[in-house]
Amino acid sequence: MPSGNPFPIVGTAYPAASISGQAPRITSLLVKPASAVCNLDCEYCFYLDREADPYKDLPARIMPEDVLERLVDGFLFYSYPASVFAFQGGEPTLAGLSFFEKLVHFQQKYGRNGHTISNSLQTNAILLDDAWCAFLRNYNFLTGISIDGPEEIHDRHRFNRAGHPTWRKVVEAIERMQKHGAEFNILCVLSQANVEKPRELYRFFRSIGAEHLQFIPLAEFHPDGSPMPFTVTPEQYGRFLCEIFDAWWPDRRKVRIRFFDNLAEAVAGIKPGSCTMHETCDSYVVIEYNGDVYPCDFFVESSWRLGNITLDSFPEIARRQRRYQFAVNKTLPHEECRVCEYQSICHGGCPKFRHGPHRRFEDLDYFCRAYKMIFAKATGPLRREVEKLLGRNTASAANPY
Repeated sequence: MPSGNPFPIVGTAYPAASISGQAPRITSLLVKPASAVCNLDCEYCFYLDREADPYKDLPARIMPEDVLERLVDGFLFYSYPASVFAFQGGEPTLAGLSFFEKLVHFQQKYGRNGHTISNSLQTNAILLDDAWCAFLRNYNFLTGISIDGPEEIHDRHRFNRAGHPTWRKVVEAIERMQKHGAEFNILCVLSQANVEKPRELYRFFRSIGAEHLQFIPLAEFHPDGSPMPFTVTPEQYGRFLCEIFDAWWPDRRKVRIRFFDNLAEAVAGIKPGSCTMHETCDSYVVIEYNGDVYPCDFFVESSWRLGNITLDSFPEIARRQRRYQFAVNKTLPHEECRVCEYQSICHGGCPKFRHGPHRRFEDLDYFCRAYKMIFAKATGPLRREVEKLLGRNTASAANPY
């Protein structure tokens, strides 16, 4: 969810070339085949049963086959020679294994010679039986599995619709994936249940054979801007990242942590894989179950709808003025960003975390202090590591810190 930095620094206008019609390309899709429908009822979920959900009154939300075919055909034509599909929810496996078998069929039907197509799936893993695992292995899906740590931590917030714990089913699914040789990543949500336990989490994930980790900090707020009880503070998240960095550093050649991968890419002068560290928010779009298109997973709201793939082509969607309007929100100036030594890494942070507390895109990212803590600790070692791996000096790159 790529190279070059074509966009301006914080506080400048959106590129004139974009306004004239040369829209930044949509480089990947985040597809919601079952929309916000889920078979879990995680206490901290921001996506389930939210008031802003455009489809909250529509109970049946599985992407129809004709929409799926139009999606694949249109995006493969637009994105050739490299097409990236990511599937999330809600819970995407609720669309059924047959849905994903049709997906692969359509990709084979509409792909062309020299076409590289990649698929990923983010799941709570509850439905991953042997048939699912074999399919994911056979078609080289990269599967992200959500698990928040050891049993007593995971089951604090992640339970099913009947209120029962889910940890054991998730661990069994991980063992099943390993048995089938299916590649998987771990996605761990950081809440008050685990943010103070970085080394315990790291040891646990290593003990279950995980080699690719991603940590997502919780930051949800009441209407008055006060944080909800499970939300982590910037100081907690900063300490967590610093301690995880220390635990991970001896294993850095065999374990991948997405935040540090992205930071290393930024240090090397490469556009990071995470959109959070991009200069504007326009690298991917969200495709809802009915074909509606949105610019960001955190802003699937009627006011940000870009179009529908059954009516609009991807070039048309890419050029929509509303897409530019959303992308430019990340460049809105803040006085602290103008003078920050790390501005060329985070570019103002994530619009979700800027907008969340008080509904203002021009505010500081809620986790700004956390970023400064980990950047101060990790950029030096990562730069030296990058220099070793690349066999060259990156000091002359565009990152001056």
